[in-house]
Amino acid sequence: MKNFLFGIAFLTLVSQTIFSQVVLSADGPGNTYELINSVFANPNRSAVEAPDCNHADFGNHIDEVFDTELNKNVFRFHIHVTPDNDRCKKFDRQRNEIKTYADSPETLKATKGETVTYKWKFKLSDSFKTSASFTHIHQIKAVGGAYASIPMISFTLRKGNPDKLELRYTATNNQTTLKTANLDLFRGNWVEVTEHIKFDDVGSYSLEIRKVSNNEEIFSYSNSPLDTWQDGAEFARPKWGIYRSLNNKQDLQDEIVKYADFSIEEITGLLSVDDLKAKAESILLFPNPASNEIEFKNADSDTYDKVALFDNTGRKISIEKRLNNKKIDVSGFSKGLYFVVFTKDSIIVKVLKCYIK
Repeated sequence: MKNFLFGIAFLTLVSQTIFSQVVLSADGPGNTYELINSVFANPNRSAVEAPDCNHADFGNHIDEVFDTELNKNVFRFHIHVTPDNDRCKKFDRQRNEIKTYADSPETLKATKGETVTYKWKFKLSDSFKTSASFTHIHQIKAVGGAYASIPMISFTLRKGNPDKLELRYTATNNQTTLKTANLDLFRGNWVEVTEHIKFDDVGSYSLEIRKVSNNEEIFSYSNSPLDTWQDGAEFARPKWGIYRSLNNKQDLQDEIVKYADFSIEEITGLLSVDDLKAKAESILLFPNPASNEIEFKNADSDTYDKVALFDNTGRKISIEKRLNNKKIDVSGFSKGLYFVVFTKDSIIVKVLKCYIK
């Protein structure tokens, strides 16, 4: 409970405004590399790191197809146990990823002090296989500095009992696992990811993953303050795709991972504590204490975009079916103290105590 309240107290001081957004969406078969490069690179560079060099007869390892579930075109990232490798440079691993460069548009490179929201969708196959070695499907990596070789953040798929998705983190070179989830939650499902990072020595990180089919939250994590800047870095960049070790290749199979709607939003305009209070202080809960229903007073769409409820142990309470037009149905809840948390662009902007009688 102490850590939960400390995180709320810290994040409540923050409110920010989006000033730029870059979106990469599939537009149909053909010219896939050209499309990716037109958004993530420039005419002289390629944002694609594919294993085409040793597997030219297959063709491009990233292509586009129409997906009937999303009812739109999506990207397919292919990887083959044989003969794919890491761009004919390393042969104990395989890489099929997209990323940004030093000469990519400035809005695609995170620098110290900036806050960035990354959003995208992805789908693993029903029978996706992984090994005890690493399989990354997303990374946040530094460019420059002593720690550039290791991702600061990675989504790592790992064989286990059960197989897992691991959220991995380091500010130096000692990676730790922040949280895990059963990989069966992801297999065969389109999911949407929202990742929010304030890049700084005293920064913050939050993550939310939801099923596209029913908007069910299947994975979430937040941590603040958190060191999210690797010392000596010039900038940080995202990577998406398949990057896996061949140390246990007997456990692997040819795979396809689908991706859609990559979005990078840089955020600026940090408000002071006084500014934030002026913006969100007017929100009230009525009645309080409550027994049947709580209503948000003086709350508008410019102030928040999501609401969550926590009990006095810090456990998140599901209110998706109880939330309706600025009201929460709390009938049947246990008596006691709760916390109503308002967020805007994944940042906590207001926390109010609520008593249920």
